[in-house]
Amino acid sequence: MSLPSSINKHVFFPSLLIIAVLTFATFLWPQSAEQFFSAMQSWFVAQTSWIYILCVGLFLIFLVLLMCSRLGDIRLGPDHAEAEYSFGSWIAMLGSAGLGIGLMFYGVAEPAMHFLSPPEGEAGTVEAAKQAMKITFFHWGLHGWACFAIVALTMAYFTYRHKLPLLPRSALFPLIGDKIYGPIGHAVDIFAVIGTLFGICTSLGLGVMQVNAGLNYLFDLPQNTTMQMALIALITLFASISVFLGLDGGIKRLSKLNIILAIGLLLVVILLGPTAMIMQSFVQNTGNYFSEIVNLTFNLYAYEPNEGWLGGWTLFYWGWWVSWAPFVGMFIARISRGRTIREFLIGILFVPAAFVFLWFTAFGNTAIDAILNLGDSHLQEIVNTNSTLALFTFFESMPYSSLLSMISMVLLITFFVTSSDSGSLVIDTLTSGGADESPAWQRIFWAVTEGIVAAILLSVGGLTALQMMTVASAFPIMLLMLVFCYSLFKALRNDYLLLTSVQNHSTSVQYTQASVSWKDRIASLVNNPKKHEASNFIETVAMPALKELAEEMRFQGLTSRIQMLDEERVRLVVDNEDVEDFAYGIRLRKFSMASYMNEEHDEYYRAEVFLLQGGQQYDVLGYTQEQIIADAITQYEKHMHFLHLATSEQVELNPA
Repeated sequence: MSLPSSINKHVFFPSLLIIAVLTFATFLWPQSAEQFFSAMQSWFVAQTSWIYILCVGLFLIFLVLLMCSRLGDIRLGPDHAEAEYSFGSWIAMLGSAGLGIGLMFYGVAEPAMHFLSPPEGEAGTVEAAKQAMKITFFHWGLHGWACFAIVALTMAYFTYRHKLPLLPRSALFPLIGDKIYGPIGHAVDIFAVIGTLFGICTSLGLGVMQVNAGLNYLFDLPQNTTMQMALIALITLFASISVFLGLDGGIKRLSKLNIILAIGLLLVVILLGPTAMIMQSFVQNTGNYFSEIVNLTFNLYAYEPNEGWLGGWTLFYWGWWVSWAPFVGMFIARISRGRTIREFLIGILFVPAAFVFLWFTAFGNTAIDAILNLGDSHLQEIVNTNSTLALFTFFESMPYSSLLSMISMVLLITFFVTSSDSGSLVIDTLTSGGADESPAWQRIFWAVTEGIVAAILLSVGGLTALQMMTVASAFPIMLLMLVFCYSLFKALRNDYLLLTSVQNHSTSVQYTQASVSWKDRIASLVNNPKKHEASNFIETVAMPALKELAEEMRFQGLTSRIQMLDEERVRLVVDNEDVEDFAYGIRLRKFSMASYMNEEHDEYYRAEVFLLQGGQQYDVLGYTQEQIIADAITQYEKHMHFLHLATSEQVELNPA
């Protein structure tokens, strides 16, 4: 008896083969692998760092311009779509997927490490403290979230607006059309699988090292590779259970728990620590970040080479963010249907960044203050020698230090599980051709695979191997994301032309064209029909009218057809070669009776017009057949005008 599956064999097996070859080659020849990773890292830093820096900067610039433009009004889905999740649940899920372990690992360690060993200037000074926070904000601010947003926005737009699969390949549709279902599309999804898996494994490696350090600190358990392997196995089991429960059953609940614990821990640190200093520093750090964001974005230390620092910090971060972009991007796209592009970008760029800035200020500035002004030499030593213990050592100077460390352990583990189960869900979607619901064994398979790969890389190469695999796997994904930007802009421009064309619509024109009296017009406006009246309208008026129009269109040489989807929906479709098809549909929608309506029944129906881009929010119930035909022709005329604007090139006439 074979297990049910929804595997896309063109993506699943090549991805698994490449991952297996890379992982087991590292396991079988660890010394050669370490030398290879080291050489590759040096080459990437020396030869491609400028590409990483430039691309990530361009991603942010593109999104900000998009958010501020009229294209930001376009909705991720039909025009009538509403957000699937509340704003709070949405922020909680994208925050847990996109932040997670990194905040716990680097919250204290990174600002303190930059303070004690800055890329330029004297260490351990006030100026070094300011620079440390500025660099930390840069690494964890808008640029990283821009990487997520590029992929998330592109996939959400093409999936919910153009009904393409929820896969990275769909972003190439405006460029290569149906070829996205062939080898090119398979290759794009394979790159996404590999980058996602190694990006997740890096976070799992960081997380398990810190969990192990915390257990050693709290319970004196051994801190070694064996314990780390056991922790990976245990947390992979928890992740498998969560991914078995699915998006709403497991991941959504864990995400809310993560955010509650994270906010609680943050508030405790602010209240128990130097509260006034933290809030003053937060305001100043944020101002410093935005005032120098352009210089930070493009700083490659070209005039004062510092390749070791650049490769170990900024380049690693950009590779990490980019390698996570298919995973987090697809996950965010999956939960973002119905939001406008502007709302989406504000939510994904600025809300998480504000939380991150406050987090790093609370933990980082307090740690720097303890070293700089209070002489905490023990914390300084731990940061320099074992950064995995920095968070737990940080709590020693606060009341209830053991309790805070325990809460941090729980938060680490839940972040760990959330990253693994979300990643498994996304990789499974990638290898299943975009299936919404695949068999549970496939999701569990990828959760276990992530644990195995993380364990092998961690055992033979430590953090260096994980970092290098992240940077290397990110490079092709980053170049692909540039193509995403161009493809998305091209599609949005056409969509906006169509949107503005059909919105310049007045139903009064149809009444004039159909020679209907004003009395009939008023009668249709005050009528609040029941279900049977509305269904009868579809059957006896709308369907015959659209059939008559379709026949005439075919007589005129157009490829038109009628779709009777059910008793509540009918649609006329005109197929076009290489350009947008035209669809004019009429669909019944049920509404509750408002208080100002003097009717005995509780609900009424409207027959609203739906085009390819969604519902148009106006009612044609009560129209005659001629009015329906007039309205459909008006919309088709506007569609033809859109095609003219979208496809024609301006020709400059030379004067005689």
